[in-house]
Amino acid sequence: MKSENIFMGMALLIAAAVVIFASTVFTVKEWERGLKFQFGEFSGEEIQPGINFKMPFVNTIQTYDVRIQTMDRAPERFITVNKEELLVDSFVKWKIKDLQIYFKTVKFRSAAENRLEQKINNSLKAQIAKRTISDVVAGDRVEIMKLVQEAIVEEAVSIGIEVVDVRLKRVDLADQIQSNVYERMRSERQRIANEYRATGNEKAIAIRANADRTKVELVSEAEKKAQLTRGDADASATKIYADAFGKDQEFYEFFRSLNAYKQTFNSSGDLIILDPNSDFFKHFNSATK
Repeated sequence: MKSENIFMGMALLIAAAVVIFASTVFTVKEWERGLKFQFGEFSGEEIQPGINFKMPFVNTIQTYDVRIQTMDRAPERFITVNKEELLVDSFVKWKIKDLQIYFKTVKFRSAAENRLEQKINNSLKAQIAKRTISDVVAGDRVEIMKLVQEAIVEEAVSIGIEVVDVRLKRVDLADQIQSNVYERMRSERQRIANEYRATGNEKAIAIRANADRTKVELVSEAEKKAQLTRGDADASATKIYADAFGKDQEFYEFFRSLNAYKQTFNSSGDLIILDPNSDFFKHFNSATK
């Protein structure tokens, strides 16, 4: 019995030692920093990453993520210098710089981001109120982000954080302004299209006129060449006829008379009244002999 009691006692001591050790040792991850509290009150000691020790039941540890955080803000409405409404969507990159100041001023991420958001809204409102829509969307966008970041540096330092970057993700027009802008864009595109159509019609008329003039010139030139060709052909034919007439005058007269008869009596309804003894019927009369 005594040996069993001794064994049980040793087991209890070992278990108690394990529990005490487990409650004494703690680990702070490499992307974290810790603060030590004594009976719930901040002791002023900041804990670095690694294995650390605390007094059980006396000390408590609260860790904070010191990596870069992203505050993605909901779109806010701002008024430009021309009294036009813009929807601006932005985000901020920040991280804890001085953990003790951070704990003493805001303690939690939500409170820190609320402080930043108020300052950013005021700064964006001031910057956008000085500019037109085109300045905010394109021209001065980089400068606006730079000025906003500079404006919130003091606020960030006062709560123990560092603002790494400020960006305007998206800048949209309000619905009514969008409709007006799109209507102006459509009107402008329609005006440009009408100019293109007018220019095209003008060029088309000029091309058609040039084509018609070219057609007339080509037809005239072709007719001229045709007339010259016909004249040459007629001259050649006349020469051939003349040569033939010179070789056999009687045959030539007979051939000419046959052609004249053929053209004159081409239809059964043709009627001609002539003296039978005229030269036109010369070969008819000679054919009866």
